[in-house]
Amino acid sequence: MLQGTMTALVTPFRADGALDEAGLATLVARQVAAGIEVVVPCGTTGENPALTDAEQLRVIELTVKACRGTATRVFAGTGSNNTPRTIELTRAARELGADGALVVTPAYNKPTPEGLLAHYRAVTEALGGFPILLYNVPGRTGVNLASDTCLRVAGLPGVVGVKEASGNLAQMSEIIAGAPAGFALISGDDPLTLPILALGGRGVVSVVSNVVPELVKQLVDAGLAGDFEAARRVHHRLMPLVRALFLETSPAPCKAAFRLLGLPGGDVRLPLVPVGPKTLDAVRSALTGLGLAVREVA
Repeated sequence: MLQGTMTALVTPFRADGALDEAGLATLVARQVAAGIEVVVPCGTTGENPALTDAEQLRVIELTVKACRGTATRVFAGTGSNNTPRTIELTRAARELGADGALVVTPAYNKPTPEGLLAHYRAVTEALGGFPILLYNVPGRTGVNLASDTCLRVAGLPGVVGVKEASGNLAQMSEIIAGAPAGFALISGDDPLTLPILALGGRGVVSVVSNVVPELVKQLVDAGLAGDFEAARRVHHRLMPLVRALFLETSPAPCKAAFRLLGLPGGDVRLPLVPVGPKTLDAVRSALTGLGLAVREVA
């Protein structure tokens, strides 16, 4: 079963706006060193809507290369609101050596439950059992993968779980209770990782673990071991940073944290913009509260 701490990787850019390939290798190496089980390039946090297809595949290729020979697996973000394009990108990710794919529900065109099932059936049939992690984030896509539909999709070959970011714990509980063997519900919301683990979730695809991978892994490992007292301690310690990293549209606050810590990241791409002064101050305060040394940045 897919489980553990999975990092929704930031895509770093150079000052000229181009992909920072060396920076990406540095960021992935931090995750591998922290023992992160899975890295997820080209998801929402990786600004995939702002990447060209060529850039997206290059990020996946470099991430796979950086993880080769390690215990860290790669689930590449390949979902789109165009079913043939999703199939094409997922096939390409498989050919590049990814271990699986994160496939988000189609955004903007708002498919019905039958449309969602047909979309995922087309993807799984074309990929022949390649591991697929569903991604439900209605706040971004405008469509919810409801529990009954999710459980129907869960029966398709290769579907290994769902990254759940609906914020609806009742819905998640229904999915966990009805899931087939080997199907994992993974938190897609850092603030809800602890309660989702308590319900029977198997981990998190985390934004916060870009910044403090070891701490997020401590929380998840404790929760999976049933030590919820230890998990609560880490949860409460992390919450100021969790709040700060979502004050503005992610991943802009995460990239602000990288600037403060001297990590590669660069700016977000339009239509996102860098965070304002209040958010930057909140991120700085949260980092120093965790005992991290920060730099002076404008």
